[in-house]
Amino acid sequence: MSLCDQQRRAPALRSDLLVDNLIILSRADPIICGHSTETRNLAEAACTLGIRNVHVVSYPLDVLASSGLPLKPEHSVEAYSSGITVDRPAPIGDYKVLDGRLGAAISGHLINLLAQLPGKTAVMDLYLVPHGQMVMQAVESSGRSGIAASPVTIGEAVGSDITNVVSNALATGQSGAAALVMQNYLDHDQPVAVSEFTRDLIVASGAKVDEALGTHFAQQLSERVRISYPAIDTSAYLSPSISEAEQAAILSKRGLVRDGYVLFLSRLTKAKGVEDLIHAYRASNLYRRMPLVVCGSGPDEEFFHAVANGDPSILFFNDIGDLEKLALMSGCHAYSLPSKPRVEFTETFGIAIAEAMLSGGIGPVITTRTGGIPEATGDHCLYHKAGDVAGLVACLDRVARMPDHSRAYLSQQARDYACRFDREKILKNLLAKTAAKTAA
Repeated sequence: MSLCDQQRRAPALRSDLLVDNLIILSRADPIICGHSTETRNLAEAACTLGIRNVHVVSYPLDVLASSGLPLKPEHSVEAYSSGITVDRPAPIGDYKVLDGRLGAAISGHLINLLAQLPGKTAVMDLYLVPHGQMVMQAVESSGRSGIAASPVTIGEAVGSDITNVVSNALATGQSGAAALVMQNYLDHDQPVAVSEFTRDLIVASGAKVDEALGTHFAQQLSERVRISYPAIDTSAYLSPSISEAEQAAILSKRGLVRDGYVLFLSRLTKAKGVEDLIHAYRASNLYRRMPLVVCGSGPDEEFFHAVANGDPSILFFNDIGDLEKLALMSGCHAYSLPSKPRVEFTETFGIAIAEAMLSGGIGPVITTRTGGIPEATGDHCLYHKAGDVAGLVACLDRVARMPDHSRAYLSQQARDYACRFDREKILKNLLAKTAAKTAA
């Protein structure tokens, strides 16, 4: 019996974790981001595990609308399950407060929750900057003032915490800002990283701060940071909520048929390699045999439209909901995410890749060994060197030549591997570590 088959038959787990409440602070839906999806998955898993009160704390919708961040269409965002409360505290202060209005509101709201929720609480933040600072400020203030007992705190670092903040701070000589991030991370009871690659990156960055300031971050980080892979709702892919007929109808509305298109589905940024994919597709044997479908939105969306230059074989969709996402991933001839490292972003895991693997079908994944991607794929995919368009062409041509049974076998191996990222397993392992503190 495969791992996925076991997972389909496994009974729902109940909570024996000595935690009554879970608060998650993150950039949540409707933001298009793997970690907003992870937030939803952690919250839903908490309900399944029997945690009584689950709160997702995030930003006001009007703030998100004006942020420039890519957002899902409002109608496509599914409601959270009963038992999950989404809190979006309004900014505190007026125009004279130049910065920190949202931070003050969120930290204050966390204090209110800690005072109100009965029993023992775990607080988790995804993205250290600024969420880790908001959480620890709230915990310190509520503890010192006697408002509430200290919760267990979990800080999850993603790559952009390091590549965007710490690296920039070190590059510009602002090592104090880098130290601020590192110390805040270590102030959490559980500092976790989304991949081994991310952990190594954090430790290496800590060593650079040590060199600049004479601190000892690297050793502490090496000793304390552990891996907690992003949580994925595997049940949505293993027991899909759509039939073959419904999938066909969904694809038909987009002018597509099952096994008749190459798919990219992720944020539209240059680091994701979309430009390379467009050029490789045009040079491959799949060009004009089936369309390239590019799904998502992001800061470089207009740039990629310009690269495609109106080619009718290249289709763009920026309004894909969760159900369409499942239909598209499980129905594609191949899924390609040719991510490559850039100064502003390096793939630290690859949630979309793991989701494509879970979706099944007979379309294999084509990607690169950038960052933490091999941890997401388990090597059950086709690789090409990052930025190597000719290598990507070779992968597309290889898929075009592969018999159906070979593609299906690779796809099934990938699916079985990706089951390890099930959200209930991830959360249970994460919260089990809180038992020592909550029992004290």
